[in-house]
Amino acid sequence: MFEITADGETLYVAEDEGERGEKAPFLTVYRDLDRERKYGWYCLNCETLDNAMDSMGRIQCNDCGNLRKPDEWDAAHE
Repeated sequence: MFEITADGETLYVAEDEGERGEKAPFLTVYRDLDRERKYGWYCLNCETLDNAMDSMGRIQCNDCGNLRKPDEWDAAHE
């Protein structure tokens, strides 16, 4: 686990926990070392926290476009 800061807040990136992306993995980010308060995702491709997740589980990096496809996907969702 390593630390990063966002707006003066220390966040903790779990290197052993994440989701596969098209360009690189998205690692889970927590607000605490005990991994009880989830913050979001860290894109390993461009090393940013600027990511978005939709209700279907799709994660997309707003910087580099790295993408994790949703859990349940079919052509009707596009």
